[in-house]
Amino acid sequence: MNLISALANVHLTGKFGDHESKNENNLLKILEIKNLLIVQITQYKNSTVMIENIDVDGLKLKDEPLNVTNNNDTRILWNGPKNWLLVSTKKNLIKDILQNFKESDFAVTDLSHSRAIIEIEGEETIEVLKKGCPFNFNNLKKNNSINSTYNGIAFTVDMLDESPNKVRLFTLRSFGESLYHSITDASLEFGFKSI
Repeated sequence: MNLISALANVHLTGKFGDHESKNENNLLKILEIKNLLIVQITQYKNSTVMIENIDVDGLKLKDEPLNVTNNNDTRILWNGPKNWLLVSTKKNLIKDILQNFKESDFAVTDLSHSRAIIEIEGEETIEVLKKGCPFNFNNLKKNNSINSTYNGIAFTVDMLDESPNKVRLFTLRSFGESLYHSITDASLEFGFKSI
């Protein structure tokens, strides 16, 4: 089955907004991330399994707010109490996940085809996020994630790096185009390069 991009109808490559006479390296970079494994893992309330004993791609689940554990291929975002979002370039990792997380203790849901992912990189990234989201982004650090809304659209923010700022935004596929338009509109004043 071929994956049809969530933003195929709206994501155009090129330079947009106030980009003239600016160094290309100083422009925001906006791109769609595709072909990732995205799995939601939720531990049932009556489960007695210790999450510290479970290993996924060399990573442990942590039940700590805002926390993201990661390696080069996989990131595990804390999504709420006993709830995580696993994002990986390793598509075959789903087999290990289904073996490690027993149905009697966990709900495992493959969300790979139900999300749109937008990545933004550049010094003004936080300013773009502040325009549509009530969260205090001054407190967001590398390897933190939050769930919030952007202009009324529910989304998850994963802070990949701080120098320069780099984030991934996850939203339901059906809201992908709306979030993309909101993000690119907020980026126009800074100038951005769509890759």
